[in-house]
Amino acid sequence: MRKGIVGAGNWIQDRVKTIDRWPGEGNLCNVLKEEAAPGGGPANVLFDLNAADPSLPLYAAGRLGTDTEGDYLLEEITRRGIDSRYMLRTNGRTSYTDVMSGEGKRTFFHCRGANAELCYEDLCNIDVPAKYFYLAYLLLLDTLDSAAPEYGTQAVRLLKEMQGKGYETVVDFVSEAPEKFRAKVLPALPYIDHLIVNEVETACCSGEPLRDADGKLLWQKLPEAVKFLFAKGVKKTVVIHFPEGACAGLADGSYLYVPSFDIDRKDIVGSNGAGDAFCAGVLYGLHEQWPLEKCLATGGAFSNFNLRSATASGGAVALDTMLEFMKDAPLSPLPEGMA
Repeated sequence: MRKGIVGAGNWIQDRVKTIDRWPGEGNLCNVLKEEAAPGGGPANVLFDLNAADPSLPLYAAGRLGTDTEGDYLLEEITRRGIDSRYMLRTNGRTSYTDVMSGEGKRTFFHCRGANAELCYEDLCNIDVPAKYFYLAYLLLLDTLDSAAPEYGTQAVRLLKEMQGKGYETVVDFVSEAPEKFRAKVLPALPYIDHLIVNEVETACCSGEPLRDADGKLLWQKLPEAVKFLFAKGVKKTVVIHFPEGACAGLADGSYLYVPSFDIDRKDIVGSNGAGDAFCAGVLYGLHEQWPLEKCLATGGAFSNFNLRSATASGGAVALDTMLEFMKDAPLSPLPEGMA
């Protein structure tokens, strides 16, 4: 029986700078704290999962440079007991991101580095008895996002290959211009079993905003957004997450909305990696075949703990701690008008 998760895609060293305020253009703020930490979708998801359940088989796949940052990330993978046989090294530098974190906001200054070279040939020979193949982030992997005859992109070709090998595919994106979404992402949807994205990325796919001009969540549009993604080819599960909570649908037409766990603003250290933490929680629940509502709630708990750390996976805790928290933690209020 298959068990475990392959995490492939962007491996990044985050340089997280906690700032005292959000400055306007040309203005100054103070850096209160600075720390290096692993980043990128596969690192964040795999490291969160490893903290929750060290017995879960995890496999890392991607490209690192031959520099000290690449050494650091490989050491972090090895230290956690994650299988690194599909981590490749390339001449040049490892991808890195300067993360400015403060007041619950974050801004990224990103260097693509070795991730830009990750290609179909690097990943198509993966052969481990894992259940899921997770790939992130589409639109931030230059070669995988490039054109491939008959498929649209190399990423589409890779996802089709992984499904053919028996893996259930899970995909996440980065927020990009809507025209790039429609060109690069929509062709991939028929080869995605479980899509876990935020409301901004969903709107980029559909062309329908999920917030009004004042930033208010248009929750009435969420069921149609889920249906749109299924109509475009997603196979099994669509999950859309946002600070207020999450919604999800299954291929049989079922739909549900789950509010996020409430958190005092003063307890929020940073939101870097919060979406990836949510993805990790949902993915763990899917792996364990939990009901969809529990999967979403677990994603919310993973995200809640993530918000208490400036780094992308520094807030990760053991699953028992998470489940105990979920028993009586207060929930955020439902959106106005939702019964």
